[in-house]
Amino acid sequence: MWQILIIPFLGTSLGAACVFFFKKGVGERLQKSFTGFASGVMVAASFFSLILPALDQTKDMGRLGFVPPAIGFALGMLFLLVLDMLIPHMHLDSSEEGVESGLKRTTKLVLAVTLHNIPEGMAVGIVCAGWMYGDEKVSFMGALSLAIGIAIQNFPEGAIISMPLLAEGESKGKTFLYGVLSGIVEPIGALLVILASGVFIPVMPYFLSFAAGAMIYVVVEELIPEMSEGKHSNIGTVCFAAGFVLMMALDVGLG
Repeated sequence: MWQILIIPFLGTSLGAACVFFFKKGVGERLQKSFTGFASGVMVAASFFSLILPALDQTKDMGRLGFVPPAIGFALGMLFLLVLDMLIPHMHLDSSEEGVESGLKRTTKLVLAVTLHNIPEGMAVGIVCAGWMYGDEKVSFMGALSLAIGIAIQNFPEGAIISMPLLAEGESKGKTFLYGVLSGIVEPIGALLVILASGVFIPVMPYFLSFAAGAMIYVVVEELIPEMSEGKHSNIGTVCFAAGFVLMMALDVGLG
């Protein structure tokens, strides 16, 4: 089970390792490609790996079966909104100093990506907990496909945080470390969710959709604006489609 929890973290770490192969930061086109791809994967994972299983678990409620997933989704969006307001960080599409605080720009960028990784760790933990406790709607392969999908989208995300820091003059060792640290919240968050799964299992539809809402908030608030602004927005759109199809294929094929 722990192997599944560590897979998304490895994706972030490998992405952060890009600093050892590039002399400067990634270009605008490549960054939009990374961002669009990550967005597509997260949207597909939210729907196929989280919302659909939540809806399957509430079928016995008939026409009101949408209520638990809807409530969970809204709470997940609200949770990330509150964190977004409380944690000083910069948006990935901004070169400004962001929230007024005494934190350095590099610290704010690390916090921004760390904030993104929280719902991803929660999602993996919740799906793993469902599988461990014998929920027939959640399989081992479903949990594995979600972890692999998040790891794939974490690769560009790890590069997105590390390469700008490298371009600002930080050493390659430091930028790699920052990228790795931004991803460590994923296995920790997943493990905490599993440890508390005795509480979560009875209300699994709420928590599956909660994780989906949190992930969609990140996509809408941060990633889509980044891939859509300025030139080459069509590249981000095409990569969004590629990421969505890849995650859909993983979930349907493995799940």
